[in-house]
Amino acid sequence: MEPKKIVRWGILGCGDVCERKSGPPMYLTEHSALVAVMRRDAEKAADFARRHGVARFYTDAGALIADPEVDIVYVATPHASHKELTIRALEAGKPVYVEKPMAMNHTECLDMLAAAERCGQRLFVAYYRRALPYFQKVRELLEEGRIGTPQQVEVRYLRPAGPEDRDPEHLPWRLRREVGGDGYFYDMAPHTLDILDFLLGEISEAQGAKSNLGGLYEVADTVSAALRFRSGVVGKGLWSFVAPPEETEDSVLIVGSRGSIRFSTFAFTPVELTTPEGTERFAIEPPKHIQGPMIASIVAELRGEGRCPSTGVSAARTSRVMDEIMKE
Repeated sequence: MEPKKIVRWGILGCGDVCERKSGPPMYLTEHSALVAVMRRDAEKAADFARRHGVARFYTDAGALIADPEVDIVYVATPHASHKELTIRALEAGKPVYVEKPMAMNHTECLDMLAAAERCGQRLFVAYYRRALPYFQKVRELLEEGRIGTPQQVEVRYLRPAGPEDRDPEHLPWRLRREVGGDGYFYDMAPHTLDILDFLLGEISEAQGAKSNLGGLYEVADTVSAALRFRSGVVGKGLWSFVAPPEETEDSVLIVGSRGSIRFSTFAFTPVELTTPEGTERFAIEPPKHIQGPMIASIVAELRGEGRCPSTGVSAARTSRVMDEIMKE
């Protein structure tokens, strides 16, 4: 792409995630424009285009990918189609921004990376927390040595089942294995695992155990994990999607040689730094459109003015860890 050019986006799968999280930043960011969207339901595609001021809409993915006015394709469809659509766009000579998790498994990620290399195109993944000031503050505290040498990390994410989880005839697509993988873990946990990669470095080893304790659907509803990072840091995690309401929790605790940092993955509770000098709290609100900083970083990279912190290479590491945790 020519430097200084307006980056023109096309969206495959203009569903709920695009309404507020990612769609608006594509036309609100400087030097960026959203020019086309696609959804199989023509009425819904037309409605999204009208409300967001998008010139063209499609019901066929191939038509949007082939649109000469589209510079970069955003794949925002369910997980099972990420690999196919990403590779089709890459082979059409266009960079891709694909939703997380990158694909259904690490093998698919490797195929996508190979296609990007073969086609000479950039591949970005929507682990947008890497670009948010909230998590960059945690990284800053670690890099400043405020807790000394990191030694261990503990993740706890517990939430109750929702009404939609109790209707077996109309389960959310995230609970249908063939479309979304192994349940909510595949949708929620990778955000945490990826931000740990961003904060503490690569996870070199992972083991896990999964169960279905609620009996509401077929995929896992409870997962535990043991982690080891290349740095030597060790960690553990627990994710439950059938917890009692009074046990709801969203916390990550990093313990170092002289203190600790506690934060959340989704709730944006104040970052809490505890050292021998006392406790400091940093309240950092997320932006109105939460993918905005990540999208701005992609626009900057395509214009030769910066770098995006989430690539296919880093995202594939997270998929490998997920595979290891969920291994039978």
